[in-house]
Amino acid sequence: MELPFDLTTGQGAYLAAALFVAAYVRGYSGCGFSAIFIILAALTTNPLPLIPVIFACEIAMTLFQARGIRAHVDWSRVRPLLIGAAIATVPSVTVMARLGEDQARLAISTVILVLSLILLSGWQLRRPIGFKGNLSVGVLSGMVNSAGVGGLPAAAFLTAQPLAPAVFRATMIVFLTGIDIFALPVMHANGLTGPSTLVGVALAFPILGLGVWAGGLRFSSASQSQFRRVIVILLTLFSILNIAKVVA
Repeated sequence: MELPFDLTTGQGAYLAAALFVAAYVRGYSGCGFSAIFIILAALTTNPLPLIPVIFACEIAMTLFQARGIRAHVDWSRVRPLLIGAAIATVPSVTVMARLGEDQARLAISTVILVLSLILLSGWQLRRPIGFKGNLSVGVLSGMVNSAGVGGLPAAAFLTAQPLAPAVFRATMIVFLTGIDIFALPVMHANGLTGPSTLVGVALAFPILGLGVWAGGLRFSSASQSQFRRVIVILLTLFSILNIAKVVA
């Protein structure tokens, strides 16, 4: 079978494994899926055409998780975050769509590295943040979502507040689904989707289901904070590898 995006068999197998790992993380923690897959994909291929596939997968994964998260979503945070993301989506995607392969890899890796370092710093908010603060974070998330990592600013922001793990997970799942729904039509308008996108989603779907299911089984049995820290450390290392690959 011919793989989409002119991938070789080896690249396809590598990306399938990366997809399972990313889906497992999403099933467990509610976030990290796009960033993990995109940064791993960038090590072997141009990540830009894969971003719409990942966004479609992100939306599909919500179907696996919707029933268990509804009661835990913090809508007072989700609404302004989504409004801010909607404001920033069109201009940011338009700019990203015009980058070359190395430029895209460098931009995506740099964004992930900076946001990962913020998460690792242990930064904490000293006072509650209202509508304007959430709106501003949403704008930032919408900007970097063109690189496939719109969840990282929101994750940093929510991690810096005293949220229960179930609330964090549910809120992130709803927010990520929303910003991906915003981004996909804009990406299509900028020529970033096509027949290969649909083939990629079809091939990814069974892997997604297995990964989310496996990750969901682990949700209540291990430390959320420790798990997320390990993931962020890995994102930092992979970002540095990608940047080195471009500048070498």
